[in-house]
Amino acid sequence: MIHLESVYHRMGQNWSYAYDETALHIRLRTKRDDVSRVDLIYGDKYGWDRTNSVISMERLSSDNLFDYWQASVQPPHRRLAYYFALHQDGNTVYFLEKGFLEHPPEIIYEGLFDFPILSPEDVHRPPAWVKDAVFYQIFPERFANGDPSNDPEGVLEWGGTPSPKNFFGGDLQGVLDHLDYLCALGINAIYFNPLFAATTNHKYDTADYLRIDPHFGTNELLKELVDACHAKGIRVLLDGVFNHCGHTFPPFMDVLENGRASRYADWFHVKEWPPGVNGGIPTYDTFAFEPIMPKFNTANPEVKEYLLKVGRYWIEEIGVDGWRLDVANEVSHQFWRDFRTMVKQINPDAYLVGEIMHDSLPWLLGDQFDAVMNYQLTNMLLNFFARGQTTAGQFSRSVGTLLANYPQQITEVSFNLLDSHDTVRFLTVCGGDIRRLKLAFLFLMTYQGTPCIYYGDEIGMDGEYDPHNRKCMEWDPRKQNQDLLEYYRWAIRLRKANSAFRSSAIKFLEHPEHPELLVYERWDEHDRFLVIMNNSELPMDAHISALKSESTWINLELQQPADIGERGQLRLPAYGYVILRES
Repeated sequence: MIHLESVYHRMGQNWSYAYDETALHIRLRTKRDDVSRVDLIYGDKYGWDRTNSVISMERLSSDNLFDYWQASVQPPHRRLAYYFALHQDGNTVYFLEKGFLEHPPEIIYEGLFDFPILSPEDVHRPPAWVKDAVFYQIFPERFANGDPSNDPEGVLEWGGTPSPKNFFGGDLQGVLDHLDYLCALGINAIYFNPLFAATTNHKYDTADYLRIDPHFGTNELLKELVDACHAKGIRVLLDGVFNHCGHTFPPFMDVLENGRASRYADWFHVKEWPPGVNGGIPTYDTFAFEPIMPKFNTANPEVKEYLLKVGRYWIEEIGVDGWRLDVANEVSHQFWRDFRTMVKQINPDAYLVGEIMHDSLPWLLGDQFDAVMNYQLTNMLLNFFARGQTTAGQFSRSVGTLLANYPQQITEVSFNLLDSHDTVRFLTVCGGDIRRLKLAFLFLMTYQGTPCIYYGDEIGMDGEYDPHNRKCMEWDPRKQNQDLLEYYRWAIRLRKANSAFRSSAIKFLEHPEHPELLVYERWDEHDRFLVIMNNSELPMDAHISALKSESTWINLELQQPADIGERGQLRLPAYGYVILRES
């Protein structure tokens, strides 16, 4: 019996959407292992008799509770009416918008699901270049001090112990000086934490949105850096702090001075006048409860005009390639719609990434962001690879939920990261075990989406929460983990050389007898790969079901035939891995 209460579909969002200008993706949810086959029956609602057809849906992914099915259809007239046939053990149930039937519908024009029209202007098209990007996140104050003449007062010697308030002199010239290092690593995109004038070392308390912080350099120097990056094939993403400003932002200072009489009084959300702090809680809206970070009133037309001007300036005048948008889910959807429209009119290939740590579908429907920072995936990677709290099956099923939650073009450009300036360093969560970090990074490099490396991870930097996750970059080769650095370079080369690792096709192959064994298949029209990982401190002899075929497999790292037993037997060392290509 098919459990109908688990069956779900609706038109729109992640269930029925335009993938590109010709293809629609249709998805269906059923109870896990409850249905053996799903057919999609579809046609044009104005000419069903001469246009209807049937296609078998593919299992997109599975999680603990459900299977998710997907079919790609190219309606010749851009319209699609459709319903589903669910099959199990000789039983068939038909699912329409109006409910379930035991027989195919007799009246086609009543009760089918309907995708009214595939409008090209409604298609969400994230920038194509992002699929091939490998990002590197730079916290400017701690990356490299290239120009001591602009150091802040009281700057400390490079490599000292970081605190929330101290400075070490990192600047834009330091980034310019190390572009060749990033190129050698394989980086082709940089995400900068805030660069604009501010009082703190992290610069999230903006004082002037149109000026580079003088301790980092000048607007002209950033233009030189951006041009140098572009010459080397590196894109540049800036951090846009548009939820709040800093307490030294002139309009807010005017509010503090003039109170209700300030012409900027409505630029902020003041609850009690005069603005101040009462019992540790500001009497005006802020980021968290930080008095130095007052929240903007983006419903105010002047505020919106100002911030849109800021977003426009750095793309038009400096040539940056997009924005990472801070505290994005605390700013109105309408502001982000207007922001996207403005940015895409200037540069349709600009990449817009929101900082949202939870389910983000409302921001990813084509009218706001191209992607979000994929902290949902980060947490899954932490729990499996770093903490060892989940099994390979639990990990793969949680990824399965994630794959089903978003349209495919969103997943293809999702901003995937192991850690950042806001988290504990991944290596620290691993207890310093480099092998665990290597496995997690290899997954990142062989999984769809856009990977991002937090500066210094590639040489073994560690650190607890802020400020310890914001240490000075270590430039002394003798103090860098050179083996890990070469591993990062190899894994990035692996990703760039094999398009299948940047494709959407993925299938997890569970082996319940080995809870720590992660096996997944990646393929495209050129190649098929198996990635096999032993996330365990003990060696493992495993029988891999996919290796029992007549195929020949090449060990991609060794570039030689893989050592596989007759029954698909493979031996993996503790925290070992192998990547196999079907030959």
